[in-house]
Amino acid sequence: MTFSRERPPFVADERTQVVGWLDQQRALVRWKLEGLAEADAYRVALPDSPLMTPAGLVSHMRWTEHCWFNVLFLGESYEGNPQFQEEPEDADMMVTGVPLAQLLDEFEAQCAQSNEIVAAHSLDDVGKHPDFKAAQATLRWMLLHMLEETARHVGHLDAIRELLDGHKGYY
Repeated sequence: MTFSRERPPFVADERTQVVGWLDQQRALVRWKLEGLAEADAYRVALPDSPLMTPAGLVSHMRWTEHCWFNVLFLGESYEGNPQFQEEPEDADMMVTGVPLAQLLDEFEAQCAQSNEIVAAHSLDDVGKHPDFKAAQATLRWMLLHMLEETARHVGHLDAIRELLDGHKGYY
């Protein structure tokens, strides 16, 4: 699925605007990484954050989408989502050997699945997973959180990319 880097319409319903802003941030993930050398996708730019590589961030964002929409909202099993592993910490960011293009495709596929979940439910519906307090949030809250989470990591990607190869730019 290709997400648009266009802003949502100035006048539209809440769902169109919130999902539109989230999709724009999702689109910026791939755009920020276009032309990045494969080796740089795994290179550490922040010495005190060795897992915060471009590849690690893309994987983290994929699994965060899965966590909020599939696990917490729908109540699906969290088995297979590395964010729920106790050891090693931050396992969702450990992606050595997985090509960046594959990570981006998996992220976008997860985002498309998230959009299907959002489209099928009311923004006032609450999560269903019985084991996590965060599942008590409404779908609206989860969408706004994912917008914040994704935009924050796009900012990380922007800074890391500039540190890695000097590429910079605002869309």
